[in-house]
Amino acid sequence: MLDHLWAGWRSAYVTSIDDHPESSCLFCRLPEEADEDGLILERSSLAYSVLNRYPYTTGHLMVTTNRHVAGLSDPTTEERSQMWSLIVRAEAALTAAMRPSGFNLGANLGRVAGAGVPDHVHFHLVPRWSGDTNFMTATGGTRVLPEALEETWANVRAALE
Repeated sequence: MLDHLWAGWRSAYVTSIDDHPESSCLFCRLPEEADEDGLILERSSLAYSVLNRYPYTTGHLMVTTNRHVAGLSDPTTEERSQMWSLIVRAEAALTAAMRPSGFNLGANLGRVAGAGVPDHVHFHLVPRWSGDTNFMTATGGTRVLPEALEETWANVRAALE
């Protein structure tokens, strides 16, 4: 028996791949969008934080540089400092807005490591809750996000202010 789970939001992701040539970098395009449209949470002069449009869990966000750089040693000292500052502020905002039990923080460096955008260094900050892996994840290979992205963006953005 084959079970079907409707995930209509995936359509926007799948069909948008052809909208941007491979040479066009997502993290280079996002700063050109309005904060709400791009789900940008906070900007500094050299970096920004952004809600992941295809999250692992509610509140999953990323922090990256404005400048297109690939590896951990490529950002300048000031870019690294601003990224770290945004990560710290995002952790505090997610804690205030969502009260997670913990966080995963990581970077996938290179396509073979799982990077969806392999040539623009970025960090993932993923809030976690006790018991957030349940039968849907374990047996169905499916994640359930209990809140709309726009609502998560508004709540975290308010916590940053």
